[in-house]
Amino acid sequence: MNNNNPRILIVEDEADIANVVVDYLRHAGFDAEHVDNGTAALERLLSAHPPDLTVLDVMLPGVDGLEVLRQTRKTSDALIILLTARVEEVDRLIGLELGADDYICKPFSPREVVARVKTVLRRRKPTASNAPADTGALQLDDNLSQVTLYGKPVPLTHREYRLLQTLIQHRDRILSRAQMLELSYDEDTQDLNERSVDSHIKNLRKKLRSTDRSGHDWIRSVYGVGFAFEPPDSSGQARVSTWEAL
Repeated sequence: MNNNNPRILIVEDEADIANVVVDYLRHAGFDAEHVDNGTAALERLLSAHPPDLTVLDVMLPGVDGLEVLRQTRKTSDALIILLTARVEEVDRLIGLELGADDYICKPFSPREVVARVKTVLRRRKPTASNAPADTGALQLDDNLSQVTLYGKPVPLTHREYRLLQTLIQHRDRILSRAQMLELSYDEDTQDLNERSVDSHIKNLRKKLRSTDRSGHDWIRSVYGVGFAFEPPDSSGQARVSTWEAL
């Protein structure tokens, strides 16, 4: 193993799935290891040298993934991606409230896991405590409430601007619709609800995508959970969308 490579822990009780994911991660340059139960996962996560990121299956024998996440979050902000076959929205919202950094739903491709791991690690890159987030080609002028993308103005409404601003400010998190309402609007919100967030996000994504020469989606939809800000990778290329768009 190369100690300079990020260490990824796969917690999955199906050995065939785990072995394939580990192989793909190692091929991508990560140091990956596998455990098949929640007890062993907690030992790794709460050790003196925890993994840089954990891909954690929800359905585990004994201590399940949500309990592993719950126990870990009492003392640690370790990066955790939940791997789940559950389709009920409540399960995903529980994971979000417990502090999951991302979700991957079964069935999935190993390439998707590698892409999500890279994205979540990139979100956690250290920045100066009060420095504005570097959003690359997308620039916000809070004084004028104006947005430019690759130097071209993006005409946004006030509410669209506030939603985009909130997503950028919390770029290391997936925000639920309720959280976006609370964080984005401090004025009277009687005419706003979670469905209106969907409508504003849909329009916002369409405007950004039509201005972006690569067609990249800057806002990721996490099915049944919410939204996250996601700029292109460092090469400037748009990523392949592996999530369900609005």
